[in-house]
Amino acid sequence: MFARHLVLLAVALPASAQAAAQRVGDTEALRRALAAAKPGTTILLAAGEYRGFSVANVRGNAAAPIVVRAEDAARPPRFTGAVQLSDVAHLELAGLAFSGSTSNGLNIDDGGSYDSPSHHVVLSRLVVRDIGGRGNHDGIKLSGVDDFQVTECTIERWGRGGSGIDMVGCHRGVIAGCTLRDREQGGAANGVQMKGGTRDVVVRRCRFEHAGERAVQLGGSTGREYFRPRVEGFEAKDCVVEGCTFVGSTAAIAFVGCDGGIARWNTIHLPTKWVLRILQETRDADFVPCRSGVFTDNLIVRSGSDGVANIGPDTAPESFTFARNFWFRSDAPERSVPRLPVPEQQPAGGRDPGFVDAARFDLRLRPDSVARGHGADALPVAAGGAVRAK
Repeated sequence: MFARHLVLLAVALPASAQAAAQRVGDTEALRRALAAAKPGTTILLAAGEYRGFSVANVRGNAAAPIVVRAEDAARPPRFTGAVQLSDVAHLELAGLAFSGSTSNGLNIDDGGSYDSPSHHVVLSRLVVRDIGGRGNHDGIKLSGVDDFQVTECTIERWGRGGSGIDMVGCHRGVIAGCTLRDREQGGAANGVQMKGGTRDVVVRRCRFEHAGERAVQLGGSTGREYFRPRVEGFEAKDCVVEGCTFVGSTAAIAFVGCDGGIARWNTIHLPTKWVLRILQETRDADFVPCRSGVFTDNLIVRSGSDGVANIGPDTAPESFTFARNFWFRSDAPERSVPRLPVPEQQPAGGRDPGFVDAARFDLRLRPDSVARGHGADALPVAAGGAVRAK
């Protein structure tokens, strides 16, 4: 499993082939340009407001992706309605903004053809904010998308029942360097959610600020008809959350019907109720119980007597591994190291970790920190960006 993640993180998708750029300045011109785009096409989007739209079968190739990017990075073009891209391949979007949609902000899917997913999609430096209402409305929705990257995006305030980034049946993806920020009170459901058969996705070096009730959810609850490419007995499998920073949320990490998820080298600061949850929401007989999770090398600061780990019925908490986490309970340092579902290997903690400025949520560690070697600062990165296994 680790080898697949190392390859995924170390190898970048191909750079855009050189081609004459086409400038567009309104929604209809963009729709026409996408419908006519060939491998290697670059579409420069002028500053201004654009309506939502949908388009299908926009396909570049490995040597020459199709690129849609802001003409002026300092003035991102803004979409005020939902944008839906179906059955796309080798497509890159960069420097765009989405706000005001009453449903999802950006939706990329397989057009309902589960055995032919969209693939090789790159989303970079997007800003998605203030979309959706009280329903299940997502900032970025990916359904049936393989071999994708979401990098340096900012997602703020999405639908109350939705996720900042929601994945259904997605495979071999990286979400890196993103910031997800929601409301401290009346939060949305999730920051990042991976469900519906999602597999081999890495969430790396992202920041979550009050990012929903469950900031990252490995798994979830999906109707059988929406699993991609088919039901395989898990909501999510072999997904990794590493090097991330969490501020607030009811729970930082939730394993929900997940088979083999990993949360490692994360910094978790003052979740309001739980550090992690182990739950089972899909209880069909052919589904494995939530099992074999790994929670290691994290740095956790909490306060109060609420439980650290919330264990739901029909799960297998005894199959989880806990090791080398640094725990600090600010109101009772002597009771910092908690009781977990299984005994932890080499737990640490009991002393203030020494953040640069905890009051302003600058959660980097000072050089004299007693917690060095734990949390987001300690994510071990080798040359080329691959993560070294410990």
